[in-house]
Amino acid sequence: MSTFAAYDFSNQKALIRVDFNVPIKEGKITDDTRIRAALPTINKVLQDGGSVILMSHWGRPIKDMEKKPELKKEDFSLSRIVDHLSQLLGRDVQFAPDCIGEEAVQKAATLQPGQVLLLENLRYYKEEEKGDAGFAEKLSQLGDVYVNDAFGTAHRAHASTAVIAQFFPGKKMFGLLMEAEVKAGEKVLHNSEKPFTAIIGGAKVSDKIVIIENLLEKATDIIIGGGMAYTFFKAQGGRIGNSLCEDDRLDMANALLAKAKDKGVNIHLPADSVIADKFAADASTDNADNKHIPDGWMGLDIGEKAIAAFSEVIKASKTILWNGPMGVFEMGKFQAGTRAIAEAVVAATAGGAYSLVGGGDSVAAVNKFGLADKVSYVSTGGGAMLEFFEGKELPGIAAISK
Repeated sequence: MSTFAAYDFSNQKALIRVDFNVPIKEGKITDDTRIRAALPTINKVLQDGGSVILMSHWGRPIKDMEKKPELKKEDFSLSRIVDHLSQLLGRDVQFAPDCIGEEAVQKAATLQPGQVLLLENLRYYKEEEKGDAGFAEKLSQLGDVYVNDAFGTAHRAHASTAVIAQFFPGKKMFGLLMEAEVKAGEKVLHNSEKPFTAIIGGAKVSDKIVIIENLLEKATDIIIGGGMAYTFFKAQGGRIGNSLCEDDRLDMANALLAKAKDKGVNIHLPADSVIADKFAADASTDNADNKHIPDGWMGLDIGEKAIAAFSEVIKASKTILWNGPMGVFEMGKFQAGTRAIAEAVVAATAGGAYSLVGGGDSVAAVNKFGLADKVSYVSTGGGAMLEFFEGKELPGIAAISK
């Protein structure tokens, strides 16, 4: 494995797997974070005097078009990204209307140093998600060097993320974004300074069970917020009203608490909640102890006591991992908890702690509150980061490392 920074891309065609699966509404990109995150890698190749061939997926065209016949192929086209990418790079980006085939081969072959070519959506081909070696080989013929800079898809064993690397012996590497993601993740998981606090939020315990179990081996403190907290309260005999609950996970919730106690890990559950009479932005709200939420009411954010207790734990930490919001922060009435936790993470970071924020909703939250540049690292990979912290080997990383 070569290191990207040390490699000289002069007169080389770099085939770069990026994650340009960005949200697009009415033809406009609504959040270009993932595109911007890939720019340093692209620019390094161009500055070296190389050319760049970019490949990415967007959405799930085959599955979605089967479900909704009104959707057309162009609704998933990466051609919608070309103008914005050209602006960001300050140069015209060429587009190949297919990721393999004669036109793609021709455009890649005639690419000159300093030029950029974007290939059409990889997932127009079912072979991409199947990890088909023949499809991967066709893609590999377009470039001289393979660079994986798509951490967001590193947990999938797809043709362009895991299978293609074998066709570039001695010429496969991580891009700068992927290197930074792996480094940040490994720092938290394997080299964390104590106290190490993991803040785990979100709707369901079942989605986060593996990550919590893995973190019981690493963290000193685990803060649990969001909808998943109510399953723990019901498991302990609390009354949670209409709050979100996984009734089939009550035993598991109690088992997790017992396991944490055995390992000397402090689990922090929110003492109180902002409760609502319905799941809506205009709901009536009140505050309640989490073991005594009235019938007909539901918890939609952590309350003031929880904010104070959680903030104290966070500010005393040396390493912080945050995955998942504390409530329905998209609605104004229920964002105070998530915002306060974000501010506590920022304060701890300013005091010398290392903080890693990852998972779509947590990243959206720090972006919404304008705090993304005040934490140590913001991960671009939702599912990939989750699996990384669950202790799983990610195919996209293994393909380069081995």
